[in-house]
Amino acid sequence: MILIAGCSGGGENAGGSGEPSSSAPPPPKPVTLTLALNNGAADVSPGLPVIATAADGKLTEVKLTNPEGKVVEGKMNPESTQWTNTEPLGYSKTYKLTATATGEDGKAETKESSFTTVKPRTLTYVSTNPQDGTTIGVGQPLAFYFDEPVADKVAAEKMLEITTEPKVEGAFYWFNKKEVHWRPEAFWKPGTKITMNIKVYGKHIGDGIYGQEDRTITTTVGDSVIYEADGQTHQVNVKVNGQVVRTMPTSMGKPADATPIGTYVLMEKYNHMIMDSTTYGLALENGGYKTPVDWAYRMSNSGIFFHSAPWSIGDQGNRNVSHGCLNLSPENAKWVIDNSKQGDVVVVTNSGGPALEPWDGFGDWQVPWTQWVQGNR
Repeated sequence: MILIAGCSGGGENAGGSGEPSSSAPPPPKPVTLTLALNNGAADVSPGLPVIATAADGKLTEVKLTNPEGKVVEGKMNPESTQWTNTEPLGYSKTYKLTATATGEDGKAETKESSFTTVKPRTLTYVSTNPQDGTTIGVGQPLAFYFDEPVADKVAAEKMLEITTEPKVEGAFYWFNKKEVHWRPEAFWKPGTKITMNIKVYGKHIGDGIYGQEDRTITTTVGDSVIYEADGQTHQVNVKVNGQVVRTMPTSMGKPADATPIGTYVLMEKYNHMIMDSTTYGLALENGGYKTPVDWAYRMSNSGIFFHSAPWSIGDQGNRNVSHGCLNLSPENAKWVIDNSKQGDVVVVTNSGGPALEPWDGFGDWQVPWTQWVQGNR
């Protein structure tokens, strides 16, 4: 009988005798050159990056040219395996991308791609309040105004990047098809630094509308200044960073024109202006007025102001006789002008008036947070 031991080695090299076996190294690979945009691609968003990539090799030359033959700037990664444009593309233009790469086998390959960017139906510009470089009060919401109606509001929100130091959680809320605000749940903390990055260029907000221009806006939150105006005591207590620094007698709206109750945000100031009831629909023959005033600070779009009213000094601190504004003495009105900034807060109570409408000026704080975070899209 011949016994075969299945667990023992066999062949010439069994037991370590003979020459060791060896396998040949794999041949060097050819390069795989990929262009992100196929030749003939149309309606390409200028906001998308143009990319050339080399696998099993390195890029040796990449050139992207516009219709006039001008080279579009780009950047190669340190490994020379990917190139991306750094200069934005234009709308409704044809570009040519040419890339050459060399593989591990030493052989070069070149690819070309011609593509056309989208032609928008129209462009939209996004303006903001506050503006760049400002110092704002603790009540100021971040307002974004599109000059075209936004069809895709979710997409638009993603183009508006808000960063804060320290970090603050907040949410967007739409007041109409062109206007969206962002605010935290509670007033800002003094000293907070805010950056608004508007990244709309080359991006679609629906209905053939694309962003016109990217922008970066920075602003800083200043001291907390809160005016507590009581229509029953006819006094305004001014708190700066939580401490009462001044008390001012006031006269609010008479019963027929009672000042709306709620949280206002100071908007803009005037050393001199004409209070004109016809701007909100009250004709002169129906009890309206055109009255010159000094030291006026706007609280709402509907015409509520802090302002100097020397004619009602005898009523200030005693009774409400105005058309809705908060009358102050010239001295106190000037103090408000000199010591307030956009975004400072006025809280009106006990005036007998209706609730301030959220859309009236920056009445954002009239919207409960649970409702605000739903977005009103």
